[in-house]
Amino acid sequence: MIHESTLTSQHLMQLEDHYGAHNYHPLPVVLSRGEGVFVWDVEGKKYYDFLSAYSAVNQGHCHPRIIKALTEQARRLTLTSRAFYNDMLGPFEQYITRYFGYDRVLPMNTGVEACETAVKLCRKWAYEVKGVPANQARVIFVAGNFWGRSLAAISSSTDSNSTRNFGPYMPGYTIIPYNDLPALEAALQDPHVAGFMVEPIQGEAGVFVPDDGYLRQAYELCRRNNVLFIADEVQTGIARTGRLLACQHEGFLPDILVLGKAISGGVFPVSAVLARDEIMLTLKPGQHGSTFGGNPLACAVAMEALQVVKDEKLAENADYLGKIFRSRIQEKLVEKSGLVEQVRGKGLLNAIVIDDEPEGETAWNICLKLAENGLLAKPTHGNIIRFAPPLVMSEEQLNECCDIIEAAILGFEG
Repeated sequence: MIHESTLTSQHLMQLEDHYGAHNYHPLPVVLSRGEGVFVWDVEGKKYYDFLSAYSAVNQGHCHPRIIKALTEQARRLTLTSRAFYNDMLGPFEQYITRYFGYDRVLPMNTGVEACETAVKLCRKWAYEVKGVPANQARVIFVAGNFWGRSLAAISSSTDSNSTRNFGPYMPGYTIIPYNDLPALEAALQDPHVAGFMVEPIQGEAGVFVPDDGYLRQAYELCRRNNVLFIADEVQTGIARTGRLLACQHEGFLPDILVLGKAISGGVFPVSAVLARDEIMLTLKPGQHGSTFGGNPLACAVAMEALQVVKDEKLAENADYLGKIFRSRIQEKLVEKSGLVEQVRGKGLLNAIVIDDEPEGETAWNICLKLAENGLLAKPTHGNIIRFAPPLVMSEEQLNECCDIIEAAILGFEG
């Protein structure tokens, strides 16, 4: 058998194409190593990572403290299942609930599992606390949402690429426009509504930032109607937007908080759902669970990854660098380029909108040019390029990356 390190990028891409499902369309770059804000391909070329595994590696690739926690715990105990107690779960539960200000946590593995857990928990609360009649509970979602590709997740999707030929879909969902308070107020008139689940900033949809005050007013509307506000902060949480949680920009804690991705610094699948006692304690033994959820390895990694965020002041860094990034792109590209229509975002979750049809190839070709020049980003929805580097980036590195982005787009335009 040929060892991977002896294979070229072309051969490795051919292996994936031949033996793997064709459910992704990656850029033609084969990565083999990462450190901090950088990744290297198998031929040794170095790149700035401007995607951060969809905001999973906020702490940077292979952060030494997180890797140390991973390896030390891996030598002791990795998995017991929840059939038994383990010596890491209780300390992790205490740590994360105090960290975010909640009564209880339910640990899972992936973002989509955590979101689905939140929907189940919301329905359970509706029947046992709010008093909704059996099987009548509804959850409100917004158009353009993305929380995964399970059947429950795509049932709330308005993206035909996610839904086509996968039905029938989950009942009990109401979908309204994003950033539309009158639509939410109208939907909340249904007494059977249990919850409203929303991304504070829509990441996969193209980094759509709602109007100032939208989230807070939506939260207040939910409170007045005895409906749970569920924040899907899988991508926006853990300092990405310049606050520990994106909801903190508007000064409130959601009733149910969903976290994933950077909760482990990208080195192990960890997700979590946090809520107060009244909500979480509706679940009884046997009603929800996961073989790997809350395993000792995940707990050790997550505690260290979250501590790194605080110790290295990554939220503050994201806030500071994000303002520089948007200011530069606005001045150098939006105002002077015919290709870039808009830059938007918060913290280090940003996107530019390319003047092209969503079905066009311009954004893809720009990303190929960026990769050629040593920076990795990827389009979403055709004509939008998302930029989300690790939060450990320095100001000097950010400015160098802006140079690369500006040169690539202006050169492409020329």
